[in-house]
Amino acid sequence: MYCCRKVTDDLYWVGANDRKLPRFEGVYAVPNGMAYNSYLLLDEKTVLFDTVDAAVGERFFENVEHVLDGRSLDYVIVQHMEPDHSATLAQLIARYPEAEIVCSAKTTGLIGQFAPGLQVSAKAVKEGDTLPVGRHTLSFVAAPMVHWPEVIMTYDAADGILFSADAFGSFGALNGALFADEVDFERDWMDEARRYYTNIVGKYGPQVQSVLKKAAALDIRMICPLHGPVWRENIGLITEKYDRWSSYTPEEKGVVIAYGSVYGHTENAAEILSAMLREAGVKTAVYDVSVTPAADIIAAIFRMSHFVIASATTNNGLFVKTEDLLHDLAAHNIQNRTAAVIENGSWAPAAAKLIREQLSGCKNVQILEKSVTVKSALAPGQREELAALADAIRETI
Repeated sequence: MYCCRKVTDDLYWVGANDRKLPRFEGVYAVPNGMAYNSYLLLDEKTVLFDTVDAAVGERFFENVEHVLDGRSLDYVIVQHMEPDHSATLAQLIARYPEAEIVCSAKTTGLIGQFAPGLQVSAKAVKEGDTLPVGRHTLSFVAAPMVHWPEVIMTYDAADGILFSADAFGSFGALNGALFADEVDFERDWMDEARRYYTNIVGKYGPQVQSVLKKAAALDIRMICPLHGPVWRENIGLITEKYDRWSSYTPEEKGVVIAYGSVYGHTENAAEILSAMLREAGVKTAVYDVSVTPAADIIAAIFRMSHFVIASATTNNGLFVKTEDLLHDLAAHNIQNRTAAVIENGSWAPAAAKLIREQLSGCKNVQILEKSVTVKSALAPGQREELAALADAIRETI
């Protein structure tokens, strides 16, 4: 049976939640599930904003049918062609063949790739174009690489609503609470919003900055993203976070310590360093790269000002999970941080050199000269070396 919610008097949420999905995009664990948002506007013309993932298609079509209540569907705006928002597009057109697709020019090519043979009427729009549908006149905002090249956002001036595609989204099923003000967002959702941004959009900070500048010129009273809660109050909370994340500005001063340890000795060094920093009043977060997914550690590094990579040397190279983390960290364009290194190697320590090489391409990442080399296990006197490293980190904070 249908499950929808009113967003405004004539706008409805017709999306659905998936709590069985183990990993979003096959990579990111979603223990709290995933929401696929779609919105249906009832004006003189009816307008659907995006579709949903195939996994929740049945509920989505029940919702659309219920809200339309016998009316035809005039337009479907495809803001983002990624399959979690378009996998049910062909089925939608089969059910509502009179509907005209509205999308960017780049999207028209992607429709043919994802739905070969789909015969549709598509209206290509660009930034600044408008679509009058009655009381509402919709205008379009180009948002290339946030986070695909074809993305457009839609702005409804009548009610001040920005339909923001994947921007301002979050991991997590809605659980009946459509609006961010219906939950304790900072306590229960912010970590998932950060993890979503850093891993899905994080590489494209300059493009997000460009969209934020465009958004600042609009009278935005509500944000309707394609994942996560709708924003109708305290919108500045999420836009300020996006400004920080996309400018690679730390949210707080502190140190993320990510270690890769084979027999526990590198872990021991990481824990001693963390204890020393805590004693000096510095906030720390410690992660075992073999246990904690890289996506979670990357989100923590985006949050804090400093990070330490501690790694064993294996096969004359980096511990494999450390190498994976560093590859992902660089790929997500981390910038404007201070880093430090601890290495371990029983006969030929090489981790420090390799960590520095991996981080060398990251913009404005200062790597402290002070480091610690462990040979098998911490030796007498090496607590002093770790204390010196803690001091060097603390002095930069």
